[in-house]
Amino acid sequence: MIEISNAELSVMQVLWQRQPLSANEVVAALGNDKDWHEKTVKTLLNRLVSKGALGFDKDGRAYLYYPLIAEQDYQLEQSRSFVERIFAGRVAPLVAGFARQNKLNADDVQQLKQLIADWEQEQHHD
Repeated sequence: MIEISNAELSVMQVLWQRQPLSANEVVAALGNDKDWHEKTVKTLLNRLVSKGALGFDKDGRAYLYYPLIAEQDYQLEQSRSFVERIFAGRVAPLVAGFARQNKLNADDVQQLKQLIADWEQEQHHD
């Protein structure tokens, strides 16, 4: 699993939305959120390339960056890691905690019911 800092994750999220992008395009996309400096973004891009999270193509004098890992794969791996570390691999206490704090809305509950129904159907086909 590739370790990605919060700042690096901001860069990844830009590139997951639109790719390939130059460093200047990433700076422009991030500019609305925080005061991102070009040098900082270039450092983050280089770190992400070194970690194997990003690739790049040279286009004249510019480098065009693109993700080497899918957003969904990263989210799944991070979720799995979190549940393993904090809840000893059990999802139920995590969901129960959200339910107790009223952090689940009707859509969340419906999606959870559908996930459980899909899981049960898969179990019967195995």
